[in-house]
Amino acid sequence: MEAPGCWGLLLALGLLRGAAATAATEAPTAHVLSRVLFCQPDRPSLGLADTFDGDQLFSFDFPGARWEPRLPDFQPWLGAQESKEQIRNDSRLCQQLLAVLTNVTTGKLPEARGTPMANVFTAQPLELGKPNTLICQVGNLFPASVTVSWQRLGEPVSQSVNTTRYYPTEDLGFLLYSYLEFTPQEGDVYTCTITRPRDRFSTMAYWVPQNPIPSELLENALCGLAIALGIFFMVTGIVLLLKSRRPSPTE
Repeated sequence: MEAPGCWGLLLALGLLRGAAATAATEAPTAHVLSRVLFCQPDRPSLGLADTFDGDQLFSFDFPGARWEPRLPDFQPWLGAQESKEQIRNDSRLCQQLLAVLTNVTTGKLPEARGTPMANVFTAQPLELGKPNTLICQVGNLFPASVTVSWQRLGEPVSQSVNTTRYYPTEDLGFLLYSYLEFTPQEGDVYTCTITRPRDRFSTMAYWVPQNPIPSELLENALCGLAIALGIFFMVTGIVLLLKSRRPSPTE
């Protein structure tokens, strides 16, 4: 019988690396730097990430056997990360524990699964005709094994798509982000579809243009119209003023 996916996540090895306190007027604020290693029967079978207050700093690319920074600014700190040999040892331990607990719990404990929750929004304020980025945030992932796809008006979109690795969260779940570079147009309907490969369960989140910022052309047109109306009313006012000052024929 297949190993329960929940145990792969329950075996997440969270290593608390440190905490720093910053001065505050009332009470100090604690910051948490953590490392999470997980193993599971689903793909990806292994995952490793460093986070700071829930924001990912680094992740380990197991197929490429290398650390990857979440942002280019983190590149100088790659040399301080755990060595490949240490990561291999930790991974073997995780998989051994997974095998033992799977044998003990299979058929006795139900498999826990989270229903993916998605939200789609733009990276920049919406302006029709101006390049932007759609962001699909997918949370409540448990286990960390989904595929993300995009559609526009029902048609698949595969170009200009970038999906991150899984982010560990404090509740032993995961989240990820998928980015789509696009140029919004009137009538657009974009769909972010999240599918769990094992049972083909899918969650969909939709995005349509709402309350876009007026384009530069429209702004210029409105500005020109306002100026024209101003001139018209000014001329009309002058004409009425001159007429009011002309003497009547009876005087």
